[in-house]
Amino acid sequence: MEAHESVDFKRLMSEESTVSTLSSDSCEYYQTEIFDLLPSIQASRPEQNRHDFSEETNQGGREAGEKSGQLSRGPRDKTSMQPLRNLPMCIQGKRGAKERRKLEINDINFWESWRKTQSTNRKRVREQIKEALSGLVPWRQTLRTIEGKFGVGVKSYFVFLRYLIYLNLLHCVLIGGFIVGPSIFYRTDEYEPLIFKESDSALDFFLGTGYVNRSLVFYGFYTRGSLDLKCLNTPLLYLAGIFSIIFLSLILVVRRTTVGYKHTWMLGKRYSMNVSYKIFCGWDFTIQDPTAAALKHGFIRNDLKLFLEEQSFSLRAAQRTLGEKVRLYLLRIVLNLITLSLLGGAFYLIYFATQTSLKKDNSGHHWLVSLLLQYFPPITITFVNLVLPHIFRKISSFEDYSFTMQVNVTLLRSIFLKLASLGIYLFFVFTTTEQDAKCKENQFGREMYKLSIFNFLATFFSVFFFNYPRKLVQETYPRSSLARISGKQRFLIPFNVLDLVYSQTVSWVGVYYCPLLPVIGIVSLVVTFYVKKFNVMRCCVPEQRMFRGSSSSVLFHFMLLLGLFMCAATLGFNHYPLQSTEGRNASSCGPFRNEQTMFTVTGGCVKSLPSPAQTAIRYLTSEAFALPLILAEIIFLTSYVSRRRANQRAIERLKDMLVMSSSDKRFLVKQHATMLRQRNKHH
Repeated sequence: MEAHESVDFKRLMSEESTVSTLSSDSCEYYQTEIFDLLPSIQASRPEQNRHDFSEETNQGGREAGEKSGQLSRGPRDKTSMQPLRNLPMCIQGKRGAKERRKLEINDINFWESWRKTQSTNRKRVREQIKEALSGLVPWRQTLRTIEGKFGVGVKSYFVFLRYLIYLNLLHCVLIGGFIVGPSIFYRTDEYEPLIFKESDSALDFFLGTGYVNRSLVFYGFYTRGSLDLKCLNTPLLYLAGIFSIIFLSLILVVRRTTVGYKHTWMLGKRYSMNVSYKIFCGWDFTIQDPTAAALKHGFIRNDLKLFLEEQSFSLRAAQRTLGEKVRLYLLRIVLNLITLSLLGGAFYLIYFATQTSLKKDNSGHHWLVSLLLQYFPPITITFVNLVLPHIFRKISSFEDYSFTMQVNVTLLRSIFLKLASLGIYLFFVFTTTEQDAKCKENQFGREMYKLSIFNFLATFFSVFFFNYPRKLVQETYPRSSLARISGKQRFLIPFNVLDLVYSQTVSWVGVYYCPLLPVIGIVSLVVTFYVKKFNVMRCCVPEQRMFRGSSSSVLFHFMLLLGLFMCAATLGFNHYPLQSTEGRNASSCGPFRNEQTMFTVTGGCVKSLPSPAQTAIRYLTSEAFALPLILAEIIFLTSYVSRRRANQRAIERLKDMLVMSSSDKRFLVKQHATMLRQRNKHH
C-alpha cells in the first residue's frame, strides 16, 4: 500500500470529480471485494464508509451494473454508426464488431437495413470527397517536407503565408464584383480612354505615375458612370466592396485567432503530454515510403527537443532565489528602456525621410535621384524594420525567457515597430499632402503602392543577392574568415512573419485608394512562397532550439488583427475631415467627385427609402440603440463565460478521472504482484 499512500487525492475530492457515468466495462469491479479498495473509490467516499463491506454493496453493484448496461446503449448505438477504422479497437475487436453489425442488420426489417446501408454509403462518399479535396490543397507535400526538416515553427510560417493568399483571393473576388466590374461595365464615354501616351515610361510601374496613375489600379479611375440609381450606384458599390473586405477579414481573422487560442489554452500550460506517449505512440505504422519515414523521424525528434527545452527552462526558473529574481527584473526594466529609446530614434528617422521625400523641389534632379527620393521613405522603413528586430532579438536573449517566450517577445516588439512606423508615415503623408492637389487619394494610393512594391523587391533581393551568395561562400570556402564571420544561416521565424503582417497591413490600408493592391499582394505572396522555400531548403540549417508553433500561430493572427484595426483607424481618420470641414468635403476624382462624399451618397439612399425603413435606420444609428445593443452584448458574453466555466469544470473532471484511472491501475498491478508472490511462497 505504499504506492497508494504516496498519491495525493486532495484534488480528487471536488464535487465535479466524484460524479461520473458508469459504463458496462466497470461493472466487473462491483462483483469483487477489491472494488472497495481502489484508490478512486476511497477518495470519493466519506471517511467513515471507506472500509464498510456488506451484501448491500454487492447488490447495489449488480443493480448499478444493470443500469449502466442500459445507459451505455446510447454510446454503443453512436459507436455502431462510426466506421470500423475510426474505432479505438484492435483487429480482433473490429472483426467482432463487424460480425455484430451483420447480425443486427439481419434482425431488422428490409427498410431499416436499406436505410443503414445508404447512410453508410453516403458517409463513405463524403469521406472520399473530403480526402480528394484535401489532396488538392496547394503545397501540402512541401509543407510536410519543411516540417520534417525544420520543425513545426517554420511550417507555421508557410501555413500563415498560404492563409494570406486565400484571404487576398477573397478580397479579389469582392473587388471584382463590387468595384472593378460595375465601373468598367457602366463607364461612360465622357472620360478619356486608357491609352499609353508618349510621356509614359517604364518607371511609371515603379512610381505609380503616368499610365499606372490613370489605370484601374488607383482610386481616380473609378467614376460614377451610367449606373446612377439612388440606392444602386457605383459609389455605393465601391463602399460596399471596401466595407465587405474589412468586415469579412475581421470575421475570418477573429475566428482563426479564437480557435487557435482555444487550442493553445487546452494544450498549452494546462496539458502535459508524457514523453512515453511521444516515443511509443507517436509513430505512424501505415508509413511505407522511406522519405515519409524520415520526415516522421524529424517530427518526433523536433517535438522531443522542444519538450526537453521547455522542461529544462521550467526547472531552472523554479530554482531561482529572491535575489536572482530582483536582479532579473531590474535587468528587464533597463533593457525595455533601451528598446523604447531605439523606437524613438527610428520614428524620428522616418519623419525625416518623409519630409525629405515630399519636398516640392525634388523634381529637378536626375531620374535616378528622383527615383531614390520617391522611395526614400520605403527604404528608410525597410532599413529600420530590418535592423531593429535583430537588435530586439539580442536584447531578448539577455532577459532569460524560454525560447518560445523570446520569440513571442521579439514578435511583439517588432510588430509594434512595424505598425507604429507605418502609422507615423501615414500620419505625415496625411498632414503634408496639399489639400488642393488634383487627386490626393491617388497620391496616397501611390505611397501604399510603392510600399508594397519595395517590400516585395526587398524580400527578393535579400534572398538572391545576400543569403544565397553567403551560402555559396560557406560551401566553396568553408575555412575562410568570411565564412566563419557570417556563420550558419537560420530561418528566423519572427522577422519573416513580421514581413507578411506588414505587407498585409499595407494592403488593407491602401485598398480604398488602390483597389488592385490585393491582386498585387497575391502575386507577391505566391512568388514569396517559392523564394522563401528556396531560402529555407537551400540556404538555411535547422534551428538548434525549437519553439512551440501553436502559441506563435495565435500571435501571428493577433498581429493581423492589429493591422486590420489600423486600416479601420486610417479610413476613419482620413474621412473625418471630409465630413467636418466645409471646404474640404469634396474629392476631385474617383466615385465621390463633384461635391459628393460617402456621407452624402448614403444619406441620399436613406432618404429615398420608405418612411418605416428610414425610421428603422435612424434608430439603428442613434444613441437610443446603444443601450439594447450593450445589453445584448452583456447577455452573449455572460452566456459564453458560463459555457467556458462549464467546459473548464468538465476538463478538470476528465483530468481527475485520468488520475484516478492511473492510480487504480497502479494499485491493481501491486495487488496482482502481491498475489503472485504469495502463490509462489505456498508452492
